[in-house]
Amino acid sequence: MINASNVTLTYGKRVIFQDVNIKFTPGNCYGLIGANGAGKSTFLKILSGEIEPDKGEISIGSRKRIAVLRQDHFEFDEQTVFNTVIMGHKKLWRVMAEREALYAKADFNEEDGIRSGELETEFGELNGYEAEPEAAVLLNGLGIPEELRHKKMKELDGGDKVRVLLAQALFGNPDILLLDEPTNHLDFQSISWLEDFLERFQNTVIIVSHDRYFLNQVCTHVADIDFGRIQVYVGNYDFWYQASQLHLKQRQSENRKTTAKADELKAFIQRFSSNASKAKQATSRKKLLEKLTVEDMPISSRKYPYIVFKPERPCGNVILEIQGMSKEIDGMPVFSDLDLTVNKGDKIAFVGSDSVAKTTLFQIIAGEMEPDSGSYRWGQTISTTYFPKENGSYFSNDLNLIEWLRQFAPASEGESFARGFLGKMLFSGEEAMKKTSVLSGGERVRCMLSKMMLTGANALILDEPTNHLDLESITALNNGLIAFPEVVLFSSHDHEFVSTVANRIVEITPAGVIDRMMGFDEYLEDTEVAQMRDNAASIGRVLSL
Repeated sequence: MINASNVTLTYGKRVIFQDVNIKFTPGNCYGLIGANGAGKSTFLKILSGEIEPDKGEISIGSRKRIAVLRQDHFEFDEQTVFNTVIMGHKKLWRVMAEREALYAKADFNEEDGIRSGELETEFGELNGYEAEPEAAVLLNGLGIPEELRHKKMKELDGGDKVRVLLAQALFGNPDILLLDEPTNHLDFQSISWLEDFLERFQNTVIIVSHDRYFLNQVCTHVADIDFGRIQVYVGNYDFWYQASQLHLKQRQSENRKTTAKADELKAFIQRFSSNASKAKQATSRKKLLEKLTVEDMPISSRKYPYIVFKPERPCGNVILEIQGMSKEIDGMPVFSDLDLTVNKGDKIAFVGSDSVAKTTLFQIIAGEMEPDSGSYRWGQTISTTYFPKENGSYFSNDLNLIEWLRQFAPASEGESFARGFLGKMLFSGEEAMKKTSVLSGGERVRCMLSKMMLTGANALILDEPTNHLDLESITALNNGLIAFPEVVLFSSHDHEFVSTVANRIVEITPAGVIDRMMGFDEYLEDTEVAQMRDNAASIGRVLSL
């Protein structure tokens, strides 16, 4: 068990938490949710001891071990992948290091022999003889191939580093597991493996995630951070949403009834207070009125941006034709002889573990990169707009948000138009004067989506648009793309986002393209697709040798 008692944290005048009391019990998986800036990651750091609260304390059971998904991707650069995973169990790692140093001594003496016996006993009690097999199972489940496992962490790309750090957190059956955005950089197969792992996990899990489907699959409880407090609901994310909305509607309904009753009493008092025969009744109603209280409705930190894409014209019959397209990067083939025809009404999700292939394809069809061979052609009626995965180049200037947005707005529109548009995207008041150089990742995404909406394009290209967004913004974008009547080409690791938007799935593999006109859930369950993916993976392993 991990217990927070009267925890309070402030930054300057801003109250993050006020007298939070909450217990997390073994056998439960808690999804910690809240708007961006509500304090989710901060609360995890308080629980892990990385941050001290202003007031209150965190207590855990005696001899309980906490494991945390590390956010510093360079901390273990000089360690091998295997060692990095095992270092997640600090006590075991210290025993292993001392044991290895002892056996490496050239002048092994009697005292060393006694100590080695003690170490072997402790090593066995800590399940050290199963450490490497367990690490291998975790790495395999998270998609780290065997040839990488004895390389140093600095030799891995960013996505693989995150997977290894996740394996580190899961290693050794910790008593309390704290995971901040564990599905970032994972493909759908790895996310599915993690879901299965957490469903079998018997101890306490606390997760911060913006992936609604993932939260629904693994959570037994939801801890909602809002109004400066944390409220625990039994059930998964969907249950929390329904319960919280019902509770809000009930409070609003009670307030409306109270207000209506008060208005009725006021009208009676005003009408009959000077009437002697009704004076006693008027006095009685005054006492009733004094007892009525309209509950103050606290202001939620949750806000939904207004995301609506309005095409200036419908698409014609010819959308996009790709023929024999090939591309290499740093001498390595990304895809070869790629053929693809996009049809009217297509909303295509590009899925699979090869993020480089997806990003490269999007960059080419968006006109930001040239193919090595082959061609692509957009139809005459098509206008496109592109959301790149890496958007830093759009914010390298020192403009404020109003100046930045006016670059993309019609020339006839002035500052008031920009302010109004930014307000819908949650940049109201002084927020509209923020410099682009200080924007957070989520704020940049909202700016890029604003830019896209201003184009009036009828073909949208989006590369991982849900990264950095909170659940409210993801929901708004999700609904915006569902409502969009024209063509969407996109990639995302958000299961619900893909399954509710896409009507066609394309996966670029080493063996070619898997292309199916079906929804995402149907695609994942298709046995023929699974066999094709397995064959492609085998070919990929051969090509990498």
